[in-house]
Amino acid sequence: MVQAAAVHGGVHLHQPVWDEIVPRQLPATAPWFTGRADVLAALDRIVEGSASVGIDDASDGGRHASSGLMHGIPPVVSAEDSRGATVVISAIGGAGGAGKTWLALRWANQRLDRFPDGQLFVDLHGFSPTSPPTTPEAAVRGFLDALGVDPSRIPPDLEGQAALYRSLVVNKRMLIVLDNAASVEQVTPLLPGGASCTVLVTSRKTLNGLITRHGARHVSLGMLTDGEARELLESRLGAARLASEPQAVAELLKWCRGFPLALGILAGRAHAHPALPLVALTGELRELGVEALDNDDDPAVSLPAVLAASYRALTAAQQQVFSLVGVAPGPDIGLLAAASLTGLPPVRAQRVLRTLQEASLLTQDGRGRYTMHDLIRAYATTVAHRDLPTGVCEMALRRVVDFYLHTAHAAHRVLTSHVALVQPDPPTPGTRPHPVPDVSEALAWFDGERVNLLTAQRAAATRQWHRIVWQFAWASEVFHLRRGHLHDRLAMSEAAVDAAAHLPDPTARIRAQRLLGNAHARLRRNEEATRHLHEALILAEQQDDLVEQAHTHRLLASAWGQRKEDQRALEHATRALALYRALGRPVGEASTLNLVGWYTAHLGDYEIARTYCQESLNLHRRHQSGGEGASLDSLGWIDHHTGHHARAVGHYRQALAVRRELGDIYGVADTLDRLGHPHAALGHYDQARAVWRKALRLYQEQGRDNDAERMQRQLDALGRPGGGGSTGAVS
Repeated sequence: MVQAAAVHGGVHLHQPVWDEIVPRQLPATAPWFTGRADVLAALDRIVEGSASVGIDDASDGGRHASSGLMHGIPPVVSAEDSRGATVVISAIGGAGGAGKTWLALRWANQRLDRFPDGQLFVDLHGFSPTSPPTTPEAAVRGFLDALGVDPSRIPPDLEGQAALYRSLVVNKRMLIVLDNAASVEQVTPLLPGGASCTVLVTSRKTLNGLITRHGARHVSLGMLTDGEARELLESRLGAARLASEPQAVAELLKWCRGFPLALGILAGRAHAHPALPLVALTGELRELGVEALDNDDDPAVSLPAVLAASYRALTAAQQQVFSLVGVAPGPDIGLLAAASLTGLPPVRAQRVLRTLQEASLLTQDGRGRYTMHDLIRAYATTVAHRDLPTGVCEMALRRVVDFYLHTAHAAHRVLTSHVALVQPDPPTPGTRPHPVPDVSEALAWFDGERVNLLTAQRAAATRQWHRIVWQFAWASEVFHLRRGHLHDRLAMSEAAVDAAAHLPDPTARIRAQRLLGNAHARLRRNEEATRHLHEALILAEQQDDLVEQAHTHRLLASAWGQRKEDQRALEHATRALALYRALGRPVGEASTLNLVGWYTAHLGDYEIARTYCQESLNLHRRHQSGGEGASLDSLGWIDHHTGHHARAVGHYRQALAVRRELGDIYGVADTLDRLGHPHAALGHYDQARAVWRKALRLYQEQGRDNDAERMQRQLDALGRPGGGGSTGAVS
């Protein structure tokens, strides 16, 4: 029934304004639609949760129960008055080309029986590459025409038209699909009255006003899974064609990373040209990047055109931040890094990043870090070089590289407070390094930025910022060692040697060679390790640098020890010990005392070895250097090999406690490995099995394949005659 108070423009109750037309405006669903079962089910749950509140429940205030959390966004109960709440079931958000329209139409066309009074559809062209946004007046007028209203009865103003539209659909079980909305203001006049209609809105933006003021349930549409992406290609091209070029298919899937529009464009080209090898498409992608997904004939199915529409909807300041995030090193970025990148205060940077997130150009993960899909990043990089003034990108990149270096330096200082650090040059103005108050925060920051540090170092190397390149390796050394990221450590050290060769500072060249030699040693690349360490020693001797000589002799001791050259290792350790003592370096002395004890023990003199290792432990504790874990580990090894198995277990457990507190996962794996042997010697096979399984898992995580294979053999032999008490591994 039409309410006169809600209608303007000469509508009279005694004269009908429409002919009972049932509109059927839904376009057809794309025949190759695949996947999205979870989102389709979520939409069903929303409708079912709202279905119990319809026109029969208006006396209850029209409030409808929530269907639960969706994608981490809490449901919102509409606050409409007692005349009934509009059931805006979902605002589907996602990047341009993510398949929002396909999803909405698939869901709607499969559930037509829910809406016997008809379905209305309008493309609002909010982000169309070819058309201006549809005005609310035009959209409402289109709905009134579809409902059969006599044109002479339509009010002249938007308010009257919207009121008439709401009156006509009240108490109707209708579906209204508002596709490609640009803003809440564009949508609001199209919301029906009452609680019987269902509204589906799609937009590239998160329509917060629709959520908070009208009770919309937000659904964030991400990319397709690998399986869904392959299914989409197969639906267009057939399984046989995909099977004939498996490598090309794998590369296409890797490039697209589940982006539906990109997959659809490539599948469409291949479908239109059956003789075209798929490898030709991968070649285009490698050569042209995102521009390979252009389509001049139909911008609606051109990825650059679709992204350009989203880009144009941003303000100039937002466009600049979007472009800079695209050229930032690494796969993701944190808030403070983004603030340094953009030169904005953190609060302003967060505000712009949130806007980009709401525009579906960025996503934020559970750790609060911002990421871009690779194809969106490629477009951002293109517009950065096209639109930003000369030098803006370089200055932004220098700020974010300085952010990573100076924060890494601060975190390194926390992890190794007793080591003299190389001081970086002052950061570029606008750089805001992350505060690092303690060891746990330092390790957490390094863990989160690990890949970005490698990428930042490569970016610095490309621009020949040589001092920064080698300092990245220096500042990340302890973190890589404690966490067991041995290949990252090697890559950074190799870059450091190349960069140091361009620097006038001989100490930089010595230290870079030493870093690289130690990196090789940890990977059991013994010949490379000793070669680079001897090169570092020669340079240190040429410069008469006794400190660097001491450090290098200590590392040479470990490198020769890994080659089972215990006597030669002991000689280097003894020379390092003498130098540290002469220089008055107690922490270096403590570490080297442990090495002297270790190799003395391996040469069979356990009692003298125990004396050295105990002295090392005492000296480490006196200076609170954090190095006592290695000394305790050595004492455990000596105890085990002299038959004091229970005492060995005690020392190993103390070593584990120290190494875990330091976050030294690499050392934890070795100590767990050795702890199993005295357990087995005592007949404690369950304990031995438990610690060796933990060691095996850590070795596997750290890519220490040889150690993992040895550990598996120990586990297999555990408990068998002669297999329970084998000797431990060399440190």
